[in-house]
Amino acid sequence: MQLLAVKLEVLLRALASDANFLNRERVIFKNRRGLFAWCIFDWGNSAFPTIVTTFIFSAYFTEKIAPDEVIGTTQWGYAISISAFAVAIFSPIAGAIADHIGRQRLWLLFFLFFCIVGSASLWFSEPTNHFVFYTLLVVAIANFCFELSMVFYNAMLPDLVHPYRIGRWSGIGWGLGYAGGLCCLIIALIFLIDKDFSIFSLNRQSFEHLRATGPLVAIWMIVFCTPLFFCINDQPKQPVKFHLGVYRGLLTFFDTIRLWKRQKNIFSFLLARMIYIDGLNTLFAFGGIFAAGTFGFTFEELIILGISMNIGAGIGSIVFSFIEERIGPRNLIQSCLFCLIVFGAAALITEDKIFFWIILLGMGLFVGPVQSASRSLMARLTPINARTEMFGLYAFSGKATAFLGPAVLSWVTAMFSSQRAGMATIFIFMGVGLCALRFVKEPAIEDIIVRQG
Repeated sequence: MQLLAVKLEVLLRALASDANFLNRERVIFKNRRGLFAWCIFDWGNSAFPTIVTTFIFSAYFTEKIAPDEVIGTTQWGYAISISAFAVAIFSPIAGAIADHIGRQRLWLLFFLFFCIVGSASLWFSEPTNHFVFYTLLVVAIANFCFELSMVFYNAMLPDLVHPYRIGRWSGIGWGLGYAGGLCCLIIALIFLIDKDFSIFSLNRQSFEHLRATGPLVAIWMIVFCTPLFFCINDQPKQPVKFHLGVYRGLLTFFDTIRLWKRQKNIFSFLLARMIYIDGLNTLFAFGGIFAAGTFGFTFEELIILGISMNIGAGIGSIVFSFIEERIGPRNLIQSCLFCLIVFGAAALITEDKIFFWIILLGMGLFVGPVQSASRSLMARLTPINARTEMFGLYAFSGKATAFLGPAVLSWVTAMFSSQRAGMATIFIFMGVGLCALRFVKEPAIEDIIVRQG
């Protein structure tokens, strides 16, 4: 009799799943603009990390504003590290507060606004040592606001798409992010930096052609991020006064940490992600250094390599998002991490520069899917009443140990006097994270639908 009741419950849940699936699909098509605007937002905001913190403005600061490249690299690293530490501390707290107060759109707009203002303010960073502190302060604040805005942006995805489609749209959004950042970079390189094609009368003696990339990022974000705020609505919440929402949010956050065993599965995933993302971030930070030091890549070759890998990562994010629907995000992350380790081992062994090029381009295909599938897995794991808080912890897991990977790599490189030995530590981090994912239980789609009502 008990077995019959269990089977009946499974049947009813399956029927409810089918009905909810059809209803949710109708909602998606009714709010199709909201989902597209969410993806286009990624296209718009990716210009900031691509141009400001990775390719152009970071190089401009170290070469033209700082006293010399060594000091400039150190100062830039400290500023980004302090910003990342602030993100790790405040993101889960801000998420917990937002879950009680609501108005995710307003929170997102607040942080996005200051990121845009910070980007535009980089125009005033003149190429003298007097602007070192100003530039570092503006970049640190803008980067902090950019990372905080991603907490609320990521938390919106489960409200826009059926759980079965989360992986697909997370991958599409991530792929468009890579494409948007690269498109803005190419525009900057052609119309601002290349003196033969520049359409503006910019003073190159005061490096206005480089400083103008900051306002370009601001305009790019305004154009492509703004539609999101007109195409979606916040989930209705009972009105709560701000100070009471802050109090409840802080209380909820500290209870979550204190009673972490209640969300053991989520914390297991966050721990695994903390480890393998540390390896991935270190790969981004030191990949170019390894290519230049071991294989003699020139600056131009590094730019081409970076653009090529980003294109591959964007393509991989979109293509593998369809595979994720069949095998699930956890299995996709594990598969891509395994491929990254295999390709990484080949890159450390080879002595041939052309083969090294091919290997890195292959690795790019698996980088994007790890990031996008991690976001979709987190969306599947989070309880509906604490979604923003959990994505705050998700941001925390990506920043809390950001220092560890570079520190271990540097120590091993110095100990063995070998860049190859140091780079090998990156794939050890990925391997440990891969093993840790075995303890994460991915919920079935039916269970997610029932949980969300």
